[in-house]
Formats: sequence, structure tokens, C-alpha cells
Amino acid sequence: MNKADLVSEVAKVVETKKAAAEAVDCVFEVITKALKKKARVTLVGFGTFAVTKRAARKGRNPRTGREIKIPAKNVPKFIPGRELKNAVK
Repeated sequence: MNKADLVSEVAKVVETKKAAAEAVDCVFEVITKALKKKARVTLVGFGTFAVTKRAARKGRNPRTGREIKIPAKNVPKFIPGRELKNAVK
């Protein structure tokens, strides 16, 4: 399922496809803004979006085989909730 499919499914519940697209975009935007502030977004039963820090590490350039430094960075993480896990079993 891609974003267009998601909008189509939401449009079955709301009045129009335009309203569904706006709702989906709004949800994505709110989650993104919260993660930029390093806040957690918890949707009970569905899961939690959070930001974790990935430590700096050494890696290898696959083309040359030379060792390179990979800098530390923040990455988004999704932790599925119990209800979502049980639904997928």
C-alpha cells in the first residue's frame, strides 16, 4: 500500500478524496514535526514513533575497501504496539 492507496481508503470514511488527502498529509506533518523536536508520538495500540541516536562508527567503502568514518546521527524509529503485533500474527 502506498500513500495514494491510503488516501483512497480514508476517502471511504470521509466525504471526499481531497479531504482524505489533507487528513493523511496532516497526520504525516504532525508526526514529522514532533520527531524533529525529538518528541515521542505514541498511538496506543498501534505503536510509537521516536528518535534514537545512532553512534558514530567505522565502515568500509564497498567499491574501494577503504575504511571510512560514519558520523553519528539521529534516526526515526517505529516500535509497533501490542494490538498491531497481534493483528499481524
